[in-house]
Parts: sequence; structure tokens; C-alpha cells
Amino acid sequence: MKGLPQGLINPNWTQSWLAFEGAIGLLPPFLRPGLTYLLPLLDVTLVLALTYMVLLVIAERRTLWMVRGFIFLMLATAASRYIGLQLLNFVLSNLVIGSAVAMAVILQSEVRRFLEQLGRGNLFRLLRPTPILTRNADNIVDEIVEAVKELSQNRTGGLILIETSNTPIDERDFNTPGVKLNAELSKELIQTIFQTTTPLHDGAVLIRGSCIVAAGVILPLSDRTASRQLGTRHRAAMGITERVQACACIVVSEETGSISLAEKGILNRPLTSSKLKELLEAYLTEGENGEVASPGFRSVSRQITERILAAIARLLPFRDFRQKHDR
Repeated sequence: MKGLPQGLINPNWTQSWLAFEGAIGLLPPFLRPGLTYLLPLLDVTLVLALTYMVLLVIAERRTLWMVRGFIFLMLATAASRYIGLQLLNFVLSNLVIGSAVAMAVILQSEVRRFLEQLGRGNLFRLLRPTPILTRNADNIVDEIVEAVKELSQNRTGGLILIETSNTPIDERDFNTPGVKLNAELSKELIQTIFQTTTPLHDGAVLIRGSCIVAAGVILPLSDRTASRQLGTRHRAAMGITERVQACACIVVSEETGSISLAEKGILNRPLTSSKLKELLEAYLTEGENGEVASPGFRSVSRQITERILAAIARLLPFRDFRQKHDR
């Protein structure tokens, strides 16, 4: 602690460290060297674990820019305190507090999910996003694909939004939440909804598991420049998958009958019904075989490391620049 500037040394930290060193002095000599590094190591481990769980909860694309801005404010606050710019540090410190409160309000659904999982003791559920589909996932995919195939052959426009995790999409991500149905999924119902004589055919159908939750949902449009061949439905599919990561959106063109699938803002087109089924199964049926045996320590460590790196990569602005450059 001698090498740190005085402004960075918290009196409470100093007292805690002295108390810890005093407790170490009471131990046998052969135990002291290892325990000297125990408290800092435990501190860093807990911070990394908490950061990882928070990143998983707020990893939706629409929140990344807010997280980047908040991290920038925290780094600027630490830098101003280290340099000794007291007035700037005072302003930035209050901005950090205000931003933290604002983010808690804006991201209340994510914060609520995080606190619920902590309260229930389901810490490991935070470490892995679980798929929403269960043992009848194959039947659900078949129903969707058959409905899309019929719409394509009849050149009937369609827009189907599918949730791909157990976390429901926040209705605030929609321009209009649509009409609640909560009906059992079937290809006949999907085809009926998108008939031009029905009042709900212009919006999207929201599917959650084996249930059609709502119809006539108006989705936000993507701001990205799209091809002239793409209509409003395609831009809506790109827009919602840009905002919400845990979803996929199927588009059936009313003019050509072509099938497209949007995921994470990327539009895959044109697709055959067999290719659509393959993609949906890849997105939705991962881990559907009921109970999974507990993985080994190496597997868990590798999985956690990969997800931490992926979450950090999503926060880096260089990634967005590289994707735009590649396109």
C-alpha cells in the first residue's frame, strides 16, 4: 500500500487490511505465506464472478451502449481521482451515481431477473442461458416450418417472432404489443392469422415455447440501409433482432414468397423450408434432451471463460467497427 497515492487509499480498506494481517500473525508460521494472498485473491475472484453474472443479464444488444458509457464514466472517474483533478472527479462521481440509478430504472426487468435468481439461490442458472423449448421442440419446429411453407407457396406475407430463451421479450421493445392470444401453437392458426382478411395480418406473431402469445405485434424498424428488394417486414425483423438478442424472426415475402430468417440483426435469405428447419433446430433445440449430467470442472471452466470473453467482446467498440467494415 505504500506505493499508492494517498487519494486512492480508503481508511476502511487500511483498517481491514491491518486487521487481516493481525489475524495472520496469530497463525502458525508455515500457514502465513499462503494466507497473505488469500484476501486479495478472494476479492478479485468475487468481483469477476459478479461482473460475469451481470454481463450475462444485460448482454442484450440494446443495452450495450449504455454499459459502455457507464464503464467509460467509471474509468474517467478513477483517472481524474488518480491525477488529482478534484472538481472533475466530483462531477464525474455524481454522474456515476446518477447513471447507476438511471440504469437500474431503465433495465428494471434485467435487474429484477438478476435479483430473483440470487434470491432463489439459482446462481448456476445465471451462468447459462437455458433454451425455452422442451421435449416437444421437434413438433413445434415442424408446425412453424409447415405454416411458413404454406404461406410461401400461397405468397401470403408473414412475420413470426420466436423467443429463443426463457427470458420473455420486454413489451417495451415493441412499437405496439399487439393482441394477447395465449393460444396453443398450430400451423392452421398461423395461416389463419396472416390471411389478408383478418385484422391482425399486418403485424407479427409472437411465439413463446409452444404458445402463440400475441398477434398483430408492431416491431421497430431497423435503421440500417437495406436492399430495395427488402420490404417493411424484413426491416422489422432486422430491427427487433438488433434490439433483442434472444430471438429469431421469420419473414415471408408477400410479393415473391421468399423465406428469410433474421437473427442478431443479420438476415439470412432466401431459404428453403428444409434450410429454415435446420436453422430453427440449431437456434431452439440445443439442450432439449431433458436433464443434463453435471459437466466436469474443466468443461465448466472452459465454458465460463468463453462466455466472459464473448461478453467482453460485445462491449468493445472495435467489434462494431470491424463488422461494419466487413459488410
